Amino acid sequence: MKYLSRDTYLTLHQMEPQRQIDNREITVAQARVLGGGSSVNAMVYMRGQPADYDRWVSSYGVEGWGYADILPHFKAMEGNDHLNDAAHGIDGPLQVSSPYHLAPMTNAFVSALQGMGEVFNPDFNSGRQRGVGFMQSTIGSNRRRCSAVDAYLKQVLADVRLTLLTGATVSRVCIENGRAVGVEYTYKGESRTAFADAGVILTAGTYITPKLLMLSGIGEADTLAAHGIKTVADLPGVGRNLQDHCEVPVVAASNGRHGYFGQDRGWNMIRNGFQYLMFKSGPVSTIGVEACVFTNPDSATDDASLQIYCVPTVYLDRDVTAIKPCDGVTLTVCLLRPRSRGTVRLASADPSAPPLIDGGFLRDPEDVRLMVAGLRYAREILEYSPMREKIAREILPGPTATLDSSLHDHCKQTVKTNYHPVGTARMGHENDPLAVVDSKLRVRGVEGLRVFDCSVMPAIVSGNTNAPAMAIAHRASQWLINTKDCK
Repeated sequence: MKYLSRDTYLTLHQMEPQRQIDNREITVAQARVLGGGSSVNAMVYMRGQPADYDRWVSSYGVEGWGYADILPHFKAMEGNDHLNDAAHGIDGPLQVSSPYHLAPMTNAFVSALQGMGEVFNPDFNSGRQRGVGFMQSTIGSNRRRCSAVDAYLKQVLADVRLTLLTGATVSRVCIENGRAVGVEYTYKGESRTAFADAGVILTAGTYITPKLLMLSGIGEADTLAAHGIKTVADLPGVGRNLQDHCEVPVVAASNGRHGYFGQDRGWNMIRNGFQYLMFKSGPVSTIGVEACVFTNPDSATDDASLQIYCVPTVYLDRDVTAIKPCDGVTLTVCLLRPRSRGTVRLASADPSAPPLIDGGFLRDPEDVRLMVAGLRYAREILEYSPMREKIAREILPGPTATLDSSLHDHCKQTVKTNYHPVGTARMGHENDPLAVVDSKLRVRGVEGLRVFDCSVMPAIVSGNTNAPAMAIAHRASQWLINTKDCK
């Protein structure tokens, strides 16, 4: 088992104090490694709902991004180990599989929810998302993570046309006469410039892409002027529209070892490591979060509005220290389509200064109402057989938290990111004043500059964002390959 060093592989950003959640400053992580989030994430393979992509077209006017348009790209990327139908591919480089190992607590979770009336869903990526089931993951036949590096980059590393430079930090995009001609970057303490004949593509992620755009003179003119930056393109939407899946936990101690607590220590670690090395099986072969339910507390027929993960141990993130890890289960309630919005702003014109991030979690009262309803539903799961037989006591929110107000307080104290930020350089119709890129992902007002990451999503998808991020890049790269047009 290998633990990630936050200094080596992750950049930790501190959000601004969030008044609506008792001024908490939430820590959000961003990958600092080849492959980006695909190299450090939880490896869940989830596409979202077809309606997510269709809404991009109907609500934001970005033609060519409906579900029927994006599905062929999901299929072309995918190398699924057992699903081969109208929704899946088996020949793509991104290896996708179902769980190789299931904790007893995971099985109890899935069984309990079926008893509660949720339909068993064998494939959340079939186009029908509602129900309870086991999640697919980007784990290959070798039982190892399949990142974007494994799927794509390794295939072209030897190509003489590719120059790969690690350990460099981009400072800004160089723009001359309204056209992107290269990037300034720092490498080993020196400022350098890389020039581009055809164009520049930004994939710096939802937090850093808007920062780079603003440092390059692309953003709201008044904001840029306040930092002494000359405006190249007055685009007020840069840094706005930040969306993320926020989550709140329901935590319970178990009456036995039904999950993964302690499996990474002592003799357990030795046994599990040996089992994995010899047979590619056991706890080390799992992503740890093996099942979830997509549900809607307001409707038995509408698309899911909540995702509840089953984490078969007591687990809280770095910002929440209310309890100690122990044998148990954490049911993580996640808003799929939050109404709350945040921002990413410049702290200064200094490229080394981290961005100012306002996540806006639970700022909208409707998000609070839905999250509280989700917490109540998660509690029902704990009380339903066969989950009930494995639970000793509820730890959080705690048995005394029965009123909506007390559950709201629990939300304020524990809400965190699900690490799915999107939207800060969003796509939009040419008449949309807040659109940053067009439907071809070209930055408005600047020739030769495109954005190929989750910041272009006009609205967040209803699920994990790794697969959608890769599908966006796949679709956009095919345009460049097929048209040979990088201008």
